[in-house]
Amino acid sequence: MLRIIYSFLLKRMGWTFEGDFEPRPSKFIVIVAPHTSNLDFVIGVMARSKLRLTSTKYLGKSQLFRFPYGFIFRALGGYPVDRTKHNNLVDAVAELFNSKEKFSIALAPEGTRSKVDRIKTGFYHIAKKVNIPIFLVGFDYGRKMIVIKEPMWPGGSALDDFRTIIQFFSTIQGKQPELGVTMELFERMKEQIETQNHEE
Repeated sequence: MLRIIYSFLLKRMGWTFEGDFEPRPSKFIVIVAPHTSNLDFVIGVMARSKLRLTSTKYLGKSQLFRFPYGFIFRALGGYPVDRTKHNNLVDAVAELFNSKEKFSIALAPEGTRSKVDRIKTGFYHIAKKVNIPIFLVGFDYGRKMIVIKEPMWPGGSALDDFRTIIQFFSTIQGKQPELGVTMELFERMKEQIETQNHEE
């Protein structure tokens, strides 16, 4: 029922879709950008239902899922990660993927609605560690279109992969266009990407 309601609301609001998640792998990561407004979460919840991705989770600190509000975060698709047992989030999430036959998560690589100098790279290293694809999804407010790019498999040149990722999101107009992703981010991140790639 919710899927019907959300599909109707998206249509009334003028939103359309370009691309899809088919064929759908059993494990994958979705990254959504640019994240410039609280409205992104609302659009995202409706789009997730419309695309039959209701089993796709988002990540949160394990403390958020304790009594008395934990059930709310779980009901909204949240999944707890206990970072005290791991050196970093990449290892924690990789362990989650390896422990399940089917699992998917959605992340906002900017990590905030504010303007950023670089995007977070953890999603890429998770996908590479577990050998799963990454779907890039853009909420283009200029065209009222949810754009889904064909899946990418990390493992070749990290610089080339991040150039592709950032270039895609630079074509997507967020709710607040001035806060969006630009190719300048890639230039700032080159050294970081190369360093991380050599350390793996």
